[in-house]
Amino acid sequence: MTRFTVIAGEISVDALDAEELRRWVDGHDPHTDELRGRELMSPTADLILDGTINAPKSYRIAALTSGELAAEFEALQDRLRDRVIMTWQWELNARRGAGGSIREPLHRVEVVELQHRRSRALDPHIHRHLWLGVKVQGVDGKWSNVDSRVAMKLHTLINAEGELAARTDPEWIGALARHGYSLDGDGEISELAGVVRPLSRRSTQIEANRAALLVEWRAAHPGQEPGHDVVQLIDRLAWAQHRPNQPGVVDEAQWEQLIRDELLALDPTLLAGRPAALVRAVAVEELDRELLAARAVVDADARSTGCGGRFSSYDLRAGATRAVAASGVVARRADLQEVIDDIAARAAALTVDLLDGETRPAHVKSFMAASTAALKVELARRFDRLTRPGKPVERTEIARLSAQVLAEDLALDDGQTDAAATIAGTDRLVSVTGPAGAGKTTMLRVARLALTRQGRRLVVVAPTKKAASVAGREIGATASSLHALLADHGFRWGKDSVGAEVWTRLDRGETDPRTGRVFDGPRRFPLNVADRVVVDEAGMVDLHTANALATLAEETGAGIAMVGDHLQAMPVGHAGAMACLTRRATAVVELSAVHRFRDPDYAALTLRMREPASKEDALAVAAEFDDRGLIHRVADAGQAREVMVEAYFRWASARKRVALVTSTNEEADVINEAIQQRRLELGQLDQRRIAIGQDEQRLLEGDVVQTRLNDRRTGVENRALWTIRRILPDTLEVASINDSSDLRRVSRDYAATHVHLAYASTVHGIQGETTHASIVGPGVDASGLYVGMTRGRVHNETIAIAHTAAAARDQVADSMLRGIPEISIDDSIRAARVELGRAARDPDPEEPAVPAWNDRVRRPHGRSPTIDRAIATYRQDAATLHDSLERMADWMTRASRSLQGAAAHLATRDALQHGRDDPERSSEDAADRRAVLEESVAGRTLQYRRAAEEYSAIVRALDDAVAERALRAALPALDRAWEDQARAAEDREVAPSFAVAPSSHSLGL
Repeated sequence: MTRFTVIAGEISVDALDAEELRRWVDGHDPHTDELRGRELMSPTADLILDGTINAPKSYRIAALTSGELAAEFEALQDRLRDRVIMTWQWELNARRGAGGSIREPLHRVEVVELQHRRSRALDPHIHRHLWLGVKVQGVDGKWSNVDSRVAMKLHTLINAEGELAARTDPEWIGALARHGYSLDGDGEISELAGVVRPLSRRSTQIEANRAALLVEWRAAHPGQEPGHDVVQLIDRLAWAQHRPNQPGVVDEAQWEQLIRDELLALDPTLLAGRPAALVRAVAVEELDRELLAARAVVDADARSTGCGGRFSSYDLRAGATRAVAASGVVARRADLQEVIDDIAARAAALTVDLLDGETRPAHVKSFMAASTAALKVELARRFDRLTRPGKPVERTEIARLSAQVLAEDLALDDGQTDAAATIAGTDRLVSVTGPAGAGKTTMLRVARLALTRQGRRLVVVAPTKKAASVAGREIGATASSLHALLADHGFRWGKDSVGAEVWTRLDRGETDPRTGRVFDGPRRFPLNVADRVVVDEAGMVDLHTANALATLAEETGAGIAMVGDHLQAMPVGHAGAMACLTRRATAVVELSAVHRFRDPDYAALTLRMREPASKEDALAVAAEFDDRGLIHRVADAGQAREVMVEAYFRWASARKRVALVTSTNEEADVINEAIQQRRLELGQLDQRRIAIGQDEQRLLEGDVVQTRLNDRRTGVENRALWTIRRILPDTLEVASINDSSDLRRVSRDYAATHVHLAYASTVHGIQGETTHASIVGPGVDASGLYVGMTRGRVHNETIAIAHTAAAARDQVADSMLRGIPEISIDDSIRAARVELGRAARDPDPEEPAVPAWNDRVRRPHGRSPTIDRAIATYRQDAATLHDSLERMADWMTRASRSLQGAAAHLATRDALQHGRDDPERSSEDAADRRAVLEESVAGRTLQYRRAAEEYSAIVRALDDAVAERALRAALPALDRAWEDQARAAEDREVAPSFAVAPSSHSLGL
């Protein structure tokens, strides 16, 4: 392996063999095996931080078509690698001082590079992994762990550097042009766009082959997991499957030729020579820097929705870098630095500084787009003007009406009764919040009848047409999307020239520039005084939309009731609208009973998962999940996909619907296409008739799909789920996933842009659905985990990528935790200050370079007169405890294997005894032994955790003592002598012979 060492801005290179790499990963010097800083004892501690250098798919294909392009592509990746590792050394830090409060710049970082030419599925995927060692050396010479929080937040800037290199590097762009290639607006090679999707589909087929082979292997080897050699063989067999006459193992040259042959089959002209293309680049001096600054802010703002609209200097610099990347400029990276810095500075002028000029590290999210801050303030003021108290309907009246409208076996609980009475009452602003499955729509049926009896209308809207249709069916009322209501009243929305969301409104008599029609006022949804607009799934309403609704309510006199859960799926834009209204509503009802799940204990557990008060509470919930078998632990993302694919077929074979919830759309695409391919191979789908979906997805009869645009002509809704019944020459006939008799037809043109596979989806795609079971993939956030784990009536489980059960529980617990709700600007200021308080800060320039010997915080061992003896004692204690910890770890490993063996033994015994007269007795002894062993493991785990904490404390003390000895050795002789006398004097309680230290300024006295 190649190791890159960056010392004070200079890169050196050497090679590590397997043993040296192991030492390096474990935090030791790879050559001497000397420990660098503290031992990493936690089983969940990061040993490396993995950064990936990727590129657009068309670049990888281009590199296979020409030796020159392959060499230029490798050179491009070399330049980007050097930029990334230099950025890590410049920007990252270690932590020093009490609680790690002092930021220590880095003198040295080390990175190991792994180069790959293909994916695990053996398809072309040229990329590199950069392993940043967590052990870094500060400018003070001490080794310690890198501040991983900063590293994670720097990642956006690292990704932006990749985009910049791919689209502006003159050597790479010039090489492409010499071969007749040019870049499109998305940064892909225009001339290779036609082969990207088919090659991706082949990758999907290989993943499906691999999943099927793994299922077969596990069926033949129950209770076992395949080892490295078996997995490698399966990978190669999956690649060779359906390739006629191809072996399961191929060499590099053979593999490249096979891929070229497949590319030629897709496009016979691909390897033919092309005339050189002209590079049409924008000159640096021609860039509109103000425009690019505005785009930088829009980019940072769009990525800040999960943080209440806050972003950092890193985010702003990343936005500036992406804006330059997309500008059409082609120039060397060094020549673009001044441009990026200037654009970032101009962009900062378009933000609100939440820390009011206070010095802060670059990763602290302490800025907000001025437009977003203004929107938050404007919405709050509108809701303030709407606030007017009223009275609820009498509870007895609600009880009487519920008996008329609900089935005999249904009745409202106390919370639902209060909610219905409040919505039907006269408070202008009403908020009804509650967990998933609390029966909010059932309550609305009664509220509607109560309003009707008063001569008032209930107008039901939702953030999406799909959610509105569901609410309308359950309530028995006409419902529409919130946007349809606002559009009917003249509101229009879109993007401006820099990509920012802009809302406008037509006046009566004004011509709509989009349709050419004259707007003469609302036709479909007129509102009157005392009408009640109920927004279902209100937690998904963004600030822009809520502001328009508040404007409308202020004009018409209608009241607003937001019904939903702000802890479920967030809106695509900025969140906080429902919470903003709730703070100002004069009637607020919190539902607490859960009616969805068959298991009441699980229903109670979901309430605890919804908003745990602390990490400890979240861990307790995760432990209960684990005890119930609801956490599925896997080794990597590939295995996680296999679990989700297998779950689909397991539940589908029982004719039960399962929700597969992923963290990203890209992950959903991979799973969707793997399931489709497997269904095709099983004969469940037929590819004699094929349609093309969004992003050139293949659509087949029988596929589960989702529509992504409301279409009034055909009656399909955004995010509605369907099964393709028939593919016709011009249309696709689809049936609702919830009602097979509900048929619609969409055109092939609509399908090509607005229909995609939907076996799996993100949280937004599954929000509002109820299924038999739900499987939640790794990497989801708090709302994704909560929504995913509350979709299944009977079964819900989550997947964690972890090597131990404890690490899996910790990961799930972390997913449950939410940040501080940031509803107002004051909330955002508080959140920024909390983040600043957690960050390491640059040392105070007024602080002395060397702390005083009796400074207990900065020199905890400064008073010790026998520092060498203290170091020896700490080392001996640390070594003793380390040996003890290793023995305990070995015992727990053996015990864990014994438990797995016991489980397999019991399962085998149960299977053999099935149907015999007395099966219970045969496995009692084994079960008892297993229970005793489990109890022993639990006790030893607790003992190990306490010992590990004690070991960590000793190692910290040892580090401090070693640093103290080094500091004393570096002192001038007179200063050192004075300190020694001062310590001895304190020990004897007599005055030292020096009145003050000889170098009092350097010692801070």
